[in-house]
Amino acid sequence: MRLVFAGTPEPALPSLEALLASRHHVAAVVTRPDAPAGRGRALRPSPVRALAEAHGLEVLTPVHPRDPAFQERLRVIAPDCCPVVAYGALVPRSALDIPRLGWVNLHFSLLPAWRGAAPIQHAVLAGDEVTGASTFLLEEGLDTGPVYGVVTETIRPTDTSGELLARLAVTGAGLLVATLDALEDGTVTGRAQPAEGVSLAPKVTVEDAHVDWSAPALRVDRHIRACTPAPGAWTMFRGRRVKLGPVTTTEEQRPAGVLDGDLVGTATQAVRLGTVRPEGKGEMQAGDWLRGLRPEPGELFA
Repeated sequence: MRLVFAGTPEPALPSLEALLASRHHVAAVVTRPDAPAGRGRALRPSPVRALAEAHGLEVLTPVHPRDPAFQERLRVIAPDCCPVVAYGALVPRSALDIPRLGWVNLHFSLLPAWRGAAPIQHAVLAGDEVTGASTFLLEEGLDTGPVYGVVTETIRPTDTSGELLARLAVTGAGLLVATLDALEDGTVTGRAQPAEGVSLAPKVTVEDAHVDWSAPALRVDRHIRACTPAPGAWTMFRGRRVKLGPVTTTEEQRPAGVLDGDLVGTATQAVRLGTVRPEGKGEMQAGDWLRGLRPEPGELFA
């Protein structure tokens, strides 16, 4: 099939690479416009754009896919299908109707669970034991289209969102190629998502990543892992923000928020800090940071 691939961040790269190695022809790529990044806030291309250009592919970067010029170019390219992985913009009906087989989205959950922008983070935060990836026909609704296929993935007790997403990006790429193969062969049809089991996964903001030390240790652990690496869990200490890497639960007891060595109290057991990133500094082991600070007994994370 003739394809136009839509995607933006690094987790979309395994899918683009798999499609380039498949029997299908990637005629062009759609990605978000270059965006400011780094301390200098210089404009940088998306990871998908960089890979596409390395392969000599045409790259389309509309501000929004409703742009008439973008849609006209898509009609000229005339794809059979537009596979999508983490593109980052809602596709209007006028663009959805251009490829004869529509837009096929790879979503990192077992739909209808965790529809939305942050399915991996919400699955970790909820303590799900199993998640996966789904391919489905993109509609104007939020991840509501008929499902073509799924793969499952066990969530390990120490998984961060980044680690889990890295695995699903690879297994999901295989699912996406298999789905497109089956669509071309006429051996798959979408099945409607059930009305039961729907859950939503809105974007996790920086404010959402603020750790609540009055929660149980299990919740604190999940919260930090869910926010790792982005947007990054954080707490306040001596009036300054400190980003936190994954912690480990212990059998120790400390009051909620109280810092005692590398232990921090919660509503239940204390957790042991791993890595920290103080404001304006690089990541370091919590023990090294604390030796320099010499916290007073009873000082609090807030």
